[in-house]
Amino acid sequence: MLNFNQLIHDKNYSTNAVALMVTLLGLISSSGFITSVGFFALSGAITNWLAVYMLFEKVPYLRGSGVIPERFEEFKGAIKTLMMSQFFTAQNIEQFIETEEQGGSKMLNLEPLLSAVDYDKIYDSLVLVILESSFGAMLMMMGGVEALTPLKEPFVEKVKVTLVEMVDSSEFKTALQHGLNAQKISTDLVGKIETVIDKRLSELTPQLVKEMVQAIIKEHLGWLVVWGGVIGGLLGGLFSFFV
Repeated sequence: MLNFNQLIHDKNYSTNAVALMVTLLGLISSSGFITSVGFFALSGAITNWLAVYMLFEKVPYLRGSGVIPERFEEFKGAIKTLMMSQFFTAQNIEQFIETEEQGGSKMLNLEPLLSAVDYDKIYDSLVLVILESSFGAMLMMMGGVEALTPLKEPFVEKVKVTLVEMVDSSEFKTALQHGLNAQKISTDLVGKIETVIDKRLSELTPQLVKEMVQAIIKEHLGWLVVWGGVIGGLLGGLFSFFV
């Protein structure tokens, strides 16, 4: 697998080599047409190769070279702006939440919450209420708290079933949907996402930005050199007819 430099260099060397051979062939054969085609192709290929090189590398005394490493802070800002303005907007997240809710998806899974309920404590609270009520004295005459022990397990199971039925009811879901503030949730999510993006972008260096851009457009950069030679050769052939 060719890396970026090999890809660019292979296309650059082959294009320039062909253009140079055509130029030499034109000089040897004293053909103005072939010489013009080769020379223009060579100049086009070299110019495009230099332009590609100057995108990523600083060339002394050539203003504007190394623009990507030098402007990496602007690139980071552009990446953040693109992600936050086009993808992770509060409106997009709010629409997603509302769509999921309307589609019946469980944005909030209550099963772990129901499993975490201390049903024994609910039972103990019920027993305490009975003891502190007017039935307390009667209960003590009938054997005290131990008399209610056989009712504990059926009571707990009934409470579980009742809670499950309650959260699955359409009335509860409607109330939950109205209670959830999709706008506030989306705003909170946007803030958290922006924090994560800022943290990741702060880890980027000029070298990482350069490699990232190279990875995106490396194939096209190689062809710039090739097409520079081809178009230069065509212009050279056209130019020869007017000389």
